[in-house]
Amino acid sequence: MNIRKDDTVQVLTGDDKGRTGRVLRVLVEKGKVVVEGMNRVYKHMKPSRRNPQGGRLSKEMPVDVSNVALFCPNCRRGVRVARRINEDGSKDRACKKCGRSLGIIRKASAATRE
Repeated sequence: MNIRKDDTVQVLTGDDKGRTGRVLRVLVEKGKVVVEGMNRVYKHMKPSRRNPQGGRLSKEMPVDVSNVALFCPNCRRGVRVARRINEDGSKDRACKKCGRSLGIIRKASAATRE
């Protein structure tokens, strides 16, 4: 999975199509991500001791990872991602369109630096 927590992504389908947001949580085993401000639903709460007022609670629900794309600040849109190994042995993600680095996946190990 190319998307990680705190990445900026663009939603490709659904009611929030075209909007960008920050990833709050990644659910790897389900193949879903929770994006800040996207796919909001209302949970109706009965009045209780903990919540005496009751009412509607708005929260974000998971979106399938295939429906979001990593946002490239250079291209200013969601892009496909390539993985590449740099000269120093570190591994990073890159935009397939412009080639700009979108973040390091793995730092260079001591064995590859020597």
